[in-house]
Amino acid sequence: MAGNNSEAVMMRNKQVILKNYINGSPKESDLYVKTDSISLKVEQGTSAVIIKNLYLSCDLYSMSRMKDHNDREGYSSDLPGSAVKGFGVGKVVESGHAELKKEDLVWGLTGWEEYSLITNPESLIKILHTDLPLSYYTGILGISGMTAWAGFYQVCSPKKGEYVFISSAFGAVGQVVGQFAKLFGCYVVGSAGSDEKVELLKNKFGFDDAFNYKEEQDLNAALKRYFPQGIDIYFENVGGKMLDAVLLNMRLRGRIAVCGMVSQYNLDHPDGVHNLMNILDKRIRMEGFVVIDYMSQYSEFLDVAVPSIREGKIDYVEDIVEGLENAAAALVELSSGKSVGKVVIVVARD
Repeated sequence: MAGNNSEAVMMRNKQVILKNYINGSPKESDLYVKTDSISLKVEQGTSAVIIKNLYLSCDLYSMSRMKDHNDREGYSSDLPGSAVKGFGVGKVVESGHAELKKEDLVWGLTGWEEYSLITNPESLIKILHTDLPLSYYTGILGISGMTAWAGFYQVCSPKKGEYVFISSAFGAVGQVVGQFAKLFGCYVVGSAGSDEKVELLKNKFGFDDAFNYKEEQDLNAALKRYFPQGIDIYFENVGGKMLDAVLLNMRLRGRIAVCGMVSQYNLDHPDGVHNLMNILDKRIRMEGFVVIDYMSQYSEFLDVAVPSIREGKIDYVEDIVEGLENAAAALVELSSGKSVGKVVIVVARD
């Protein structure tokens, strides 16, 4: 239970702070590191918890929160001068919540800092499968994996033998979607931004094929080459010209799960899409989704993901970054497409 504030222990707390809202791609100068202090006691009578952060996810979600979304319903922005927010793994060091005890391991929305005060602990998920790497809960067993599962199984309603295309397939979500699709018995092709990533998609993650979209002059022709019979399921991560080309190559009653549109995030004037008539002609179902709407099914996701990881049926690549002082550089590298694997910031290992 919560302690008394008069007995509070003060602890140093290194934080990554947002200097100003970002425009376009992030720069290291948009963030800075400062050391503050935090009380390791929660206010008596509250359900708040304090967690020691162990692993943090460096991803597009955190980058999105650094932009000014105050005029967009359903979007959250970090306040300049405050610690960056994102998903992470931590250990409970003090709790006023009946179901979270000291030393419990949890994952959920936290701060880019050594210690975080969580005032809505109902959003935290207790980690039960501790035989798997804790860092996995920043990705494949956290939001990334859950997004892949929800988008593929729930939104796309796959059938065995269908033809599946995944853009940005080497991303933390895309690589898991592809492996779920292969386990389900689908034919899977992905696109990525380098030859190295293409080879990993084919040789490590088991995709049937993959291509470097940067080397394709005509995306429509490329998709016809890889899908001569057309595409049943498109897992959309890119938008823009890729989406336009996919619409020309969808099969009758195909499904498109819109997870993200990374090519559009930093544009002042987003690209138009010209081939929307295909949605009507081919009876295509195109649906955007947000993973938070599916979190009540998290245990169902674990029933699929945990055995598959334990049995080596799903592989996973992490790009480990040591220390909060290197978080800004990691975010910039992620934004530029240079990182290979799920980017994880290590704050502490225990």
